[in-house]
Amino acid sequence: MDYTRLGKRIKEERLRLNLTQEKLSEKVGISTAYLGQIERGERCITLDKLIPLANYLGVTVDFLLTDYIVTDEDNNLNILTQLFRGKTVEEKELAVNMLKLLFSYTDGKI
Repeated sequence: MDYTRLGKRIKEERLRLNLTQEKLSEKVGISTAYLGQIERGERCITLDKLIPLANYLGVTVDFLLTDYIVTDEDNNLNILTQLFRGKTVEEKELAVNMLKLLFSYTDGKI
């Protein structure tokens, strides 16, 4: 895992919120030096530190790790299966029809 990209994304979000390293590190309970090392990709960050950091920045962990998430067809089918779970037949039919309409636009058929 390339921690440089993760650190860059954390820094971008910190700057977007106009936070200093000192303020952010204080809020999430880590040292300023550690946060600086994380942002430069010099140190890895543990999950128990990443979650509060993401929460304070107002983003999700998967957003911070988006460069590392590999999507493939099987993964997308799993996501659709999860979305359909617990839905009525009518809701599923509506979703399928909406996808068909969306694909007809992207395929240039409409």
